[in-house]
Amino acid sequence: MSDSAFPIQLSERMSQLPDYMMEKINKLRQSKRREGVDLIDMSMGNPRDPTPQPIVEQLAEAVQDCREQVGERNVLMFLSGGVDSTVAFTLLTRALGPGRVRGLLIDNAFLRKDEARGILREKFLGADVGITGANLLVAENGAAVVVTNEGNADLTMSLPRVHVVLASIEKLVPTLEDACTILRVLARSATGQEITAYTTFAAGPRAAGDADGPDSFHVVLLDNTRSAMLGGEFHDMLRCIRCAACMNHCPVYGAVGGHAYGWVYPGPMGAVMTPWLLGIDHAADLPNASTLCGRCETVCPMHIALPRLLRRWREKAFGARPAARSALAIRLWAAAAKRPWLYRRLVRLAAGALGRLGRRRGALRRLPFAGGWTVGRDFPAPEGATFYDLWQKGRR
Repeated sequence: MSDSAFPIQLSERMSQLPDYMMEKINKLRQSKRREGVDLIDMSMGNPRDPTPQPIVEQLAEAVQDCREQVGERNVLMFLSGGVDSTVAFTLLTRALGPGRVRGLLIDNAFLRKDEARGILREKFLGADVGITGANLLVAENGAAVVVTNEGNADLTMSLPRVHVVLASIEKLVPTLEDACTILRVLARSATGQEITAYTTFAAGPRAAGDADGPDSFHVVLLDNTRSAMLGGEFHDMLRCIRCAACMNHCPVYGAVGGHAYGWVYPGPMGAVMTPWLLGIDHAADLPNASTLCGRCETVCPMHIALPRLLRRWREKAFGARPAARSALAIRLWAAAAKRPWLYRRLVRLAAGALGRLGRRRGALRRLPFAGGWTVGRDFPAPEGATFYDLWQKGRR
């Protein structure tokens, strides 16, 4: 289908917006923080950055000591719900083996909420500008719809004098009825709720007689190559409502987590969106991080055929000429694989060496010729015999 089937004429003001505005805004935010400007990010309980490496190392050492003390006993671990306790639980499970660790979640949310209220209430009341995203934008009345379970976005919208909404163009829906239909499937697909705790429609500045609300209200529409998707082979991704149902059911995402995807969008939808936004040459690994089991397509409330789109990105990546190092690595692997006796011997030597190097931590932080892997995750140290040796011994 040609682009002319979906003609788009941007307004003069829209055409003046710079490319990759969100990236520039993020850099500006970091710059202002370095200058000492007080900027508050309200993503509580949803950290963007992985746990710092020194914390992970200390947790890994503590887990190693625990494994020596526990012996063959099972473990009951109390979890606070924070990121660090989750990392510790994961490391302990890997160290002791499946079925030996049970987690008990201790709800100390009231402590965190009281602490947050004490620190942030004054910040909210004195803020000049509140910036939010939007789950939906309604063309019928100009409302921005924001969906949360915490209520922090509502304070950001109502207390500062100025409310700025940043949203990409695919969030636009024609009518309120369309918005309500999507909200019903969004909450159910994301968290299993009939509706989230806070679903707010912000339709403009405070009117006469309103108890709260901003004095001015601005909506900034971001294109960022979305319009180029129209009428193309990845057109269906514009229907994505970011519910995370595909992530909740993806076996790969469940095993590696969101940070392993290396950019804003994780999971199956991220493996399709990121190559589009960054280019397949910068994200060729993501479409291959899938078993193509089809769970994501089955649970997607918008009926997006994610496996088909992932296969299309694989075709594009295969069509691109591989880097010289990758081509050499494939040739060397093929040469060894054609000689089973040599392949098995090399695997035994490599597994033994890596096992000894990672014996203390149970994982390797760096690997020769595999910096692209270990820059975002540890490599589990091999344990015991190779699969082929176990097969030969009858342990099938």
